[in-house]
Amino acid sequence: MRTGELADRVGVNPKTVRYYESIGLMAQPARTAAGYRVYGPEDQARLVFIKTAQHLGLSLEEIGEVLALRAAGSPPCDHVREMLSGQVRSIGRRIAELRRLREELRALEAAIDDIPETAGPVCRIIEHTAAQQATATGGAHRRESGKRRDVQRARHAGTSA
Repeated sequence: MRTGELADRVGVNPKTVRYYESIGLMAQPARTAAGYRVYGPEDQARLVFIKTAQHLGLSLEEIGEVLALRAAGSPPCDHVREMLSGQVRSIGRRIAELRRLREELRALEAAIDDIPETAGPVCRIIEHTAAQQATATGGAHRRESGKRRDVQRARHAGTSA
């Protein structure tokens, strides 16, 4: 099968197939006398594997690591298990962030009518929120800036000695 047919069967763009070849996720295929790429069932299976791994949250780099482990003769499933555990932890953190954001938005939504019209030149809702965030985190930003300055001074002192 040619590039377009392979792409259609798996549900990707033909450019995606060529890109995966260019970064080494898929082997360079055989070519016809006219130079067209020709793929077999193993290429389709590889493309399905890549697409499924992406669906599970693995990056192309991580997928490359898994494929390299397999190519080297090592079973990659323990490595995949670690990556998936990392994905679960990351998703948990993201869910917590989204829940906090939802509560913040609900509180903002309830308070919109109390925000004065003069709160800002573009959109009083966003500008009022920005002002509240600056007030709430201003000290933290100043402390962090001070820490960065201290680290930079220490590095500079270490290099100028």
